[in-house]
Amino acid sequence: MRFAQDDRELLALVRRYVTPDRRYLKLGGAALGMAAPARAKFTRRLGKAAGVITPRELTVLLEGGWRERKTAAWLIAVARRTEFRERLGELLLASEVCYAGTAYCVTLATFGTRADADLIAAYLDRYLRRPDLFYDQSAAMGALLHLDAELRTHQAARVLAPGGLWQQWIDGPPRKEHHGTPDSHHEAISRLCDFVDEATEHCTARRR
Repeated sequence: MRFAQDDRELLALVRRYVTPDRRYLKLGGAALGMAAPARAKFTRRLGKAAGVITPRELTVLLEGGWRERKTAAWLIAVARRTEFRERLGELLLASEVCYAGTAYCVTLATFGTRADADLIAAYLDRYLRRPDLFYDQSAAMGALLHLDAELRTHQAARVLAPGGLWQQWIDGPPRKEHHGTPDSHHEAISRLCDFVDEATEHCTARRR
C-alpha cells in the first residue's frame, strides 16, 4: 500500500481528485442527501474529473488508502472503465481497507454484466461465512440484487434461501437484524447507481 504523506506522486493525485470539496466524504450515502443544486454541481465536477483522469492515475489511487481507493472506484464507475473490473473484484475480495468496499460494489453494479455479478457473488460466498465480520456484505447483497434485476437473473436467490448464507450471517454473532434488509440494501445501491449515471452525463470519456 502506498501512503500519500510519503509518496509525491500519490499526494499530487490526492490533491487533484480526492480532497477537493472533501469529495471522498461525499461519495456514497452522503451524496443521496444533497439538495438538487448541490447535487447537480457535485455530479458535474465528478463527471469532468472522471473524464480527465488517466488509467495510470487510477491505478496509483487504487494502491493508496481507503480515501484514494474509494474515490478511484467512483471515478471508474462514472467513466465506465470496465478494464478495471477484475482489479476491483480482487480489492473487494481482499477487503484490505475499510470504507472502500461499498464503492467497489457500486462500480461493479454500474458495469452491469454477469461477470460483475460473479465477482459480487464470490465476495458473498466468502464473507457471509464469517458472521463475526461486518465488512461490506450488505452493500454486496444490494449490488447482487441490483444486477439480478438488471440482468433478469437469480444469483441472489441461492444466498437468500431459508437457512442460506445470508440468514446464517444475519443470525451469527453479533446478530445483525437491525442493519437493514436485502430490499433496503438493493434500493440503496440502485440509488447510488443512479447518482453515478447523473455524473456520467458530464464525462467525456464514458464507455461501455
